[in-house]
Formats: sequence, structure tokens, C-alpha cells
Amino acid sequence: MASGSLSSTWTPKENKLFEKALALYDKETPDRWQNIAKVVGGGKTVEEVKKHYEILVDDLNRIEAGRVPIPNYKSPGSSYNAANEER
Repeated sequence: MASGSLSSTWTPKENKLFEKALALYDKETPDRWQNIAKVVGGGKTVEEVKKHYEILVDDLNRIEAGRVPIPNYKSPGSSYNAANEER
């Protein structure tokens, strides 16, 4: 196995770079995963980048299949209070 842990944590900055790199390097791009790993930086290996992508795809599939509840986000200007929801 290459250096680095497949269970490594990803910072918000690394996640944002990962998302941008996915948009930049599509499935037809030669050396796609190597390019994405370079963009993300932080010592991420090609294996870590591929695993992170697999997790993302799995999450999206579960969301689309309705197996993940949609969070009840507070909208700007609303007076949402979690305590009121229990009443």
C-alpha cells in the first residue's frame, strides 16, 4: 500500500479542492486521479483520492434513494427553534 492512510481525515479546504478538481478533470482525462491528488495536496495519495470519490458516490446514491433524511435547515430570517419541534 502507498504511504498515507485511506482513513485519513479531509479538511474543508481539501474537500473544496477535491470538488473543484473533479469538475476540472472528468472521466476522460488521462491521469485523472493523479491530477486530482496533486490539486488536493496535503500528501493525499491517488488511493486516498479514489476512496474519497467512492465514498462520495455512495453517499449520493443513498441520498437519491431516499435512505438519508434531508436535514431541516434553518432558513435565513426564520424563527426556527428545535424546542418548538418537540411540542
